[in-house]
Amino acid sequence: MTKGADRPNGTCGGETGGILTIDLDALAANWRLLRNRMEGNPCAAVVKANGYGVGVVPVARRLAAEGCETFFVAHIEEGVTLRQALPGPEIFVLNGLSPGSAPSYRAHQLAPCLNDIGQVRAWLDHCADAGPTAAALHVDTGMTRLGLDPHDLETIDLDGLRALPDLIVMSHLACADEPDHPLNERQRGAFEDLRMAFPAARASLANSSGLFIGDGYRFDLGRPGVALYGGNPTPTRGHNPMRPVVRLQARVLQVREIQDNCSIGYGATADAFPGTRIATLAAGYADGYLRAISNRGTVYVDGHACPVVGRVSMDLLTIDVTKAAADGIAITPGTLVDLINKDHTVDDVAADADTIGYEVLTSLGNRFHRQYVGGSGE
Repeated sequence: MTKGADRPNGTCGGETGGILTIDLDALAANWRLLRNRMEGNPCAAVVKANGYGVGVVPVARRLAAEGCETFFVAHIEEGVTLRQALPGPEIFVLNGLSPGSAPSYRAHQLAPCLNDIGQVRAWLDHCADAGPTAAALHVDTGMTRLGLDPHDLETIDLDGLRALPDLIVMSHLACADEPDHPLNERQRGAFEDLRMAFPAARASLANSSGLFIGDGYRFDLGRPGVALYGGNPTPTRGHNPMRPVVRLQARVLQVREIQDNCSIGYGATADAFPGTRIATLAAGYADGYLRAISNRGTVYVDGHACPVVGRVSMDLLTIDVTKAAADGIAITPGTLVDLINKDHTVDDVAADADTIGYEVLTSLGNRFHRQYVGGSGE
């Protein structure tokens, strides 16, 4: 099933600059692959930042229909939005318990990830008054970001934490995308030690890449994020085991055949010569097609690679379609050009911009027409 207006592959209407297509079947297949790596233990889904930019509600509804029972978001507002769409699953909030927010957690059946001594004490005080409620205890094992220092465990009420229903003990890997990095094993060992204090709790360490390091990292609950959306969890191995989820197409606004030597775009960073054909597309950095891709990126017109020339501006980018036109490809106003597709993935675009796929996904703007294909996000 397709949600949203259907468009022919070659052209689209003029009401939007292009089309962002999200394949929910591919998303579901990625979750099943990651779940299978848990070898019988459950696999959660991280759907923060509006489902990594592709839409938290349709993403979470499809994953819940597949059997996912635990979700992680970053902010309590994200948790409230998700709870309104999904009444049943567990929802954990990674950024934890801000002052005065405990009643909102209870009202919306959300669980905080407790990241410091103050949050632990505040949650236990709340539970003493309102009754025990689920939470996750986040202990830092080497990221040096959110999480309790392991020494903090000596100063908190461990028995009170152990009494919480459905407690998760968690930590976060810093270098899982580099499987041979020595910090991985140090973190795994530290996590093994700390979980001994909570023998009845579920243990969660592995993120997307962590699920591929080895059996010793998977514990009781997988916690993948970017791999669900097609990002490569094994970049050092080359092959991406995940299916692409996102296709981004931008509409051609104008095609010009250059008559005289000239420059292209802001800063005159690219040159064009007589006979060159330049197409201008309705996409720019306001849409998440990053400015760093200027003069470096590649897009595809009917399968033909065309280089990005000149600077990416806020609403527009320019590409050289000379060779594609010479090969007989019709390129006219309204033609859709692939910025992201199965052959030029989110990670490829990220490499063009010297960044990571996470940034590309979460930067995708709201001006594109969004459509969901391959299954229901209802």
